[in-house]
Amino acid sequence: MRFEHACIEAVATAVPDERVSSAAIEERLAPLYERLKLQSGRLQLMTGIAERRLWPAGMLPSEAAARAGEEALRRSSAPREEIDLLIHASVCRDRMEPASACAVHRRLGLGPGTLLFDLSNACLGFLDAMVLAGQMIDRGAIRRALVVAGEDARGLLEGTLRRLLEPDITRADLKAHFASLTIGSGAAAAVLAHRAQVRRPLSLIAATAGAATDHAALCEGGPVGEGRLEMATDSEELLQQGIGLASTTWRRFLDTTGWGSQSPARIITHQVGRAHCRELVAALGLEEKKVHLTYEYFGNMGSVSLPFTLAAALEFEALAAGDRVALLGIGSGINCLMLAVRQD
Repeated sequence: MRFEHACIEAVATAVPDERVSSAAIEERLAPLYERLKLQSGRLQLMTGIAERRLWPAGMLPSEAAARAGEEALRRSSAPREEIDLLIHASVCRDRMEPASACAVHRRLGLGPGTLLFDLSNACLGFLDAMVLAGQMIDRGAIRRALVVAGEDARGLLEGTLRRLLEPDITRADLKAHFASLTIGSGAAAAVLAHRAQVRRPLSLIAATAGAATDHAALCEGGPVGEGRLEMATDSEELLQQGIGLASTTWRRFLDTTGWGSQSPARIITHQVGRAHCRELVAALGLEEKKVHLTYEYFGNMGSVSLPFTLAAALEFEALAAGDRVALLGIGSGINCLMLAVRQD
């Protein structure tokens, strides 16, 4: 997929105040650690995640998404009535229906002619929404789009901790639930528009997708008894299969863009943890110094992780005209989506 006119006009985030350290999580798991004779400190040692954030109990994903959306609108030149498309792209949603995008639309006071819906594809939802919006802008179907996501990790984290403190838990059970302890909360939003409408566009260039759905069962989650959320993950196999899919997708991405592996000035990846980042850098032949990291203090924020990291990178160091950026997304399923953008 290639783009001609679509660009990112603004990207913004919203961050919870509450911090939960990996040490605090292990304190709550002390009975399990003692029974299984495990040393404390393993959670941060194995993942590189020191802490993650949580929204207040009862806060809806749409509220978090709207906070980021409000900031993205403030940073853009777009009047609210010119947002023709609103996509809520989180894993988390307020309820089964109506779409959480409805609540975001109401909170932001967008116009009555807005096309709006939820789009869900695990950690890839935000990138998928950007590609869809970019294609619609290129075709002239819309002027501007707002993509938002608000992820709430509290339910999954609390449900996992309750499960791991049950007396029948084994080392194998802990291993299957370990990835759930890395999840964090956050929100992100991006305004996309025609590049002719934007003073200094971050232009969309091309996108390449990959799928390896034979491995969908490696990470599955959802509600269990009494509304509790749980996720079971074969982290080691998911890492290996995910890196394999990313490697083949990366080669096709370079063919599509005409870039070399050293062409991007910045590399923005989905943030899972230390092992994932290290393996991805090695497999794709990337320069580690170009990869911006956020997982240490925010954990894995699902669909929010990649746009959150992009926003952090742009604030940390401005891009020069002509700089290329590779957005490398991967999510359970297993699915992969890589997006090339350029600072004009």
